Amino acid sequence: MTDTLTNDLVSRAGRAAEPAGLHAAEADRTGELDAGVVRALTSAGFARHFVPAKWGGSEGTFTDMTRAAALTGRSCASAAWCGTMFAYSARFCTHLPVEAQEEFWGDTPDTLWVSGLVPSGRTEAVGDGFVLNGRWNYVSGALFADWALLAGPRPGPGTQPPRFFAVPRADFTVEQTWDTVGMRGTGSHTVVLSDVTVPAHRTVALAEVAAGVNDVSDRTQHNVPLMAVGGLTCVAPILGSAGGMLEAYAALVADKRGAEQPGVPGGGTAVNDVALARAAADLDAATFLTERAAAALDAGEARLHGVRNARDTAHVSRLLVASAQELMRTAGTGGQDAKSPLQRHWRDMSVASTHAALRFERAATAFTDFTVKNK
Repeated sequence: MTDTLTNDLVSRAGRAAEPAGLHAAEADRTGELDAGVVRALTSAGFARHFVPAKWGGSEGTFTDMTRAAALTGRSCASAAWCGTMFAYSARFCTHLPVEAQEEFWGDTPDTLWVSGLVPSGRTEAVGDGFVLNGRWNYVSGALFADWALLAGPRPGPGTQPPRFFAVPRADFTVEQTWDTVGMRGTGSHTVVLSDVTVPAHRTVALAEVAAGVNDVSDRTQHNVPLMAVGGLTCVAPILGSAGGMLEAYAALVADKRGAEQPGVPGGGTAVNDVALARAAADLDAATFLTERAAAALDAGEARLHGVRNARDTAHVSRLLVASAQELMRTAGTGGQDAKSPLQRHWRDMSVASTHAALRFERAATAFTDFTVKNK
C-alpha cells in the first residue's frame, strides 16, 4: 500500500462531501441519500477501502477511513455513516472464503456491502449450505446494497452458534421502516429473507469475525476484534458532524457581531464566544482520542488497546453530543429554524450516539474488568 493510495481516499472524500452537502437537507427530508451522493462515495473509494489488493482494493488504513468519514460528515452525517458502513461491512467480508470473495469482488472492488450484525432470523442446514428466513433491522444503506452480510440465527434454545451469511441483492427485499428524528438519510431499513439458500462457502462463524481472527487474510486491518473497531466505525461521522456544526455556529456568531449596535442592551455575544471556544476545544480533544484509536489499529495494537478504544470512542460521542447541546442552547431562535444546519447536525449526532457500539456503560464495564485484572 502506497502513500498515494492512502491519501487518495481523504482527498476524494473532500470532493464527495460537496454533493453530500448539497443534498443533505433533501436526505433529511426524504429519509434517503441521493443516488449521486452514493456514486460519489463509491468513486471516492469508501467501498473498496478495506478490500484486499488482489481484488483491486486499497487495503487502506483505519486512520484514512476515519479522516475521510469525518470530512464527509461535516457536510452530511448520513452520507458519512453510509460510507463507513459500506467500508466496514466489506472489511468483515475479508473473513469469507476466497471462493466467495471472487463472486462478489472478482469483477469490481466497489461492491456495496451492508450488514446486519445482530443475530436474527432462522437458519436450517440443508446439504452443503443453509436456508435463511427472517428480518434484520437497522441495516444502513440497504436500498443501495449489492450484497448484505447478515448474522443469524436469533439466539434461543437449541439454536446453533450464529454465523455471517453473504446474500446477493436479488435474494432479499427491503422494507422501508427507518423513520427517526436524526440520521434520516442513512435509510437504515429492514432486510427481509424468505427461504433463501446460502452455500456454505458464503458463510463464516460470527465468533471468528468478532474476535478478529481471519483465516483468509493476514493483513493487520483484516484481523481486528470488533470491540476495538466498532466504536470507531460509528464515531467518525459524529466527529465530522460536530465539525460541521461548529462551522455553522461560527457563521451565526459572525452574523450576530455584524448586527451589534453599541450601547444597545442584549447586543453582546459573550455567551456565544464562550460556547464556540468550548466546542472548539471539545472537538480538538475528540479528534485526538479518535485518531489515537485509529492509529492503534493501524499499528497492530488492537488487542492491547481494544477496551481503551471502546472507552474513548464512547466518551467522544458523549462529549460531542453535550457540546452540541450547548451550542443549540446558546444559538437562539435562528439555530432552531428547520433550514438551519445547526439543528440538523444536532439531531444527527444525538441519534448516532445511541448506537450500541457507543454505549459508555458497556465500554466502562469492559475497561474496568480489564483494568482490575491487569492492575
